[in-house]
Amino acid sequence: MVAGAFAGIAEHSVMYPIDLLKTRMQMVNPTPAAIYTGIGNAITTISRVEGYLSLWRGLSSVIVGAGPAHAVYFATYEAVKQSMGGNAAGHHPLAAATSGACATIASDAFMNPFDVVKQRMQIHGSAYRTIIECATTTFRNEGLKAFYVSYPTTLMMTVPYTALQFTAYESLTKVMQRHRRVGYDPLTHCTAGGLAGGVAAAATTPLDVIKTLLQTRGTSADPEIRQARGLMGAAGIIWRREGAKGFFKGTNARIVTSAPSTAICWSAYEVAKAYFIRVQNESE
Repeated sequence: MVAGAFAGIAEHSVMYPIDLLKTRMQMVNPTPAAIYTGIGNAITTISRVEGYLSLWRGLSSVIVGAGPAHAVYFATYEAVKQSMGGNAAGHHPLAAATSGACATIASDAFMNPFDVVKQRMQIHGSAYRTIIECATTTFRNEGLKAFYVSYPTTLMMTVPYTALQFTAYESLTKVMQRHRRVGYDPLTHCTAGGLAGGVAAAATTPLDVIKTLLQTRGTSADPEIRQARGLMGAAGIIWRREGAKGFFKGTNARIVTSAPSTAICWSAYEVAKAYFIRVQNESE
């Protein structure tokens, strides 16, 4: 759990500015000032107009939530993987996929409210300056449901995302490390994690766009968006206004975020886990 918490904070902190950009690119009916033509242009524009520190607005919500959420995430992953025989010799893609799906169901229940706060602070012109202000205002105006209206959509995205990512990660590490040894192999874990994260991110972008609409609906001046009730309602809005291409907004930013983030996450997790295993072995 400590290794998982360390991995989660490292993952989200390093790539946070690109994650902020992804949120803005996925917005439906953004303000003219929030329409960007590319990642480089967007970062330059945001830094010049809003200040460099605005790229990190909402980071505190991720730090507070990611540590405990990833602790639950990786603890669940290891427990389910062990119970399904995933640690035995050989290749076990089903165990990897199932353990990943169980892990994200457990962690997203905790992380979803923090993700809502994060995205509301990331949008252009956000009036929130602290996570406490954002959380209390959201709860007062929209109630507890505002923090979980996107949870079913989140699970529909993260369960296949994580199952695909974990399966790809386990498979790639098996291929890259034919005779896997106990310990930390930075090149293998970093490369496998990055490739797995990029593939999974590209495949689940449409659901991420829907999730963004649901999680930021309370900040919109558009009555139809504010009344979006769930996955189908949000998907209908996107389809009517932007067509099929609307479901792939921010794909590049999502891949650019997810590939290195996953590489960082798995690398940090594996090195922390290897450290604790070594300490335990030495004490024994």
